[in-house]
Amino acid sequence: MNPDHEAQQTERRIMAMMRKVLSAVARDTAPGPGRRNALSEQTIQDIRECMVVISQREQELAKQLGKQHKLKPHFADEPGKSKIVPLDSLEKKPKP
Repeated sequence: MNPDHEAQQTERRIMAMMRKVLSAVARDTAPGPGRRNALSEQTIQDIRECMVVISQREQELAKQLGKQHKLKPHFADEPGKSKIVPLDSLEKKPKP
């Protein structure tokens, strides 16, 4: 594997871990209804900005690595792109 590719893969893993940790911090510190957040407004804004930068860098790395970066959400009832083909409908080819 080429050293540049390895560095990009490592950076991609670091970005994913940073996103995961920041998300966990936000979830763990989220206050209950009617309670004040333990984090200051500036800290909350900084976390949001970090998440944007991480997302942008992940997209850049995915593009450099030639991978599609699909982070768009989808609904459970949204029709899928794959089609189910029943095996009964397949014709058997005669063996020569």
